[in-house]
Amino acid sequence: MASSSSSKSSSTAASTPPPPPPPSAAKKGFFRRILPFFLAANLGVGVYVLVRTSMKQPADKDEEVPSQVVSPGAPVSEKKSSAEPPPTPIKMLPPIPEDEQRQLFKWILEEKRKVKPSAPAEKKKIDEEKALLKQFIRSKSIPSL
Repeated sequence: MASSSSSKSSSTAASTPPPPPPPSAAKKGFFRRILPFFLAANLGVGVYVLVRTSMKQPADKDEEVPSQVVSPGAPVSEKKSSAEPPPTPIKMLPPIPEDEQRQLFKWILEEKRKVKPSAPAEKKKIDEEKALLKQFIRSKSIPSL
């Protein structure tokens, strides 16, 4: 009888594959840390897309509403012309005298000299601006802008 029971156990073991080995502890830790991150990132992207599309839709609907507000029986009134303030007139300032302009150019030149450029291109630009200011200061007449 002992031989018959041992033959049954060997035949069942050969017909079914062995169970897969359990995942290692390192794999469990990896999934335990990474899976929540992926879920949170996925949720964040989903919320971003939802909010972005929902913000665009009401703006489109608001643009269509004013054109359909007027009912057929209501008289049409001109609200736009009374609601807009009249354009403010442009104030013409008196021209700045040349002496004051020269003093202003000298002050700008002093400020340009104080600047410490960090890049060669920036230094070149400042040098060109200083040369232009020196030309304005030395000239007999200053061009009006």
